[in-house]
Amino acid sequence: EVQLVESGGGLVQPGGSLRLSCAVSGFTISTYYMTWVRQAPGKGLEWVSDINSGGGDIARYVDSVKGRFTISRDNAKNTLYLSMNNLKPDDTAVYYCAASRLAVVTAAPNEYPYWGQGTQVTVSS
Repeated sequence: EVQLVESGGGLVQPGGSLRLSCAVSGFTISTYYMTWVRQAPGKGLEWVSDINSGGGDIARYVDSVKGRFTISRDNAKNTLYLSMNNLKPDDTAVYYCAASRLAVVTAAPNEYPYWGQGTQVTVSS
């Protein structure tokens, strides 16, 4: 059975940091493009970042998080991470991890065979 379980969300003040984790079972993350997608309150899904399959750890980011967020993975733990620094109120959202065989830059759920249940991140003073 495939499972993607996100954790690490919470309430943080502006300027603070969080690290999200996505623990995967049922497939090997190094063979998939792994992606973070978020959904802010009352808004649609937004593609945030992805990391390529195979070697090289090539990462891409939406412009609004460049320089603040870092995507990474631990293949030995089969876990994806998103380190978030200098958080802003606009980063408040439910964050989902997802997996695809293709390098798709999209938030459309039907492009991802596997999708987690999400973790809430709230940035507020």
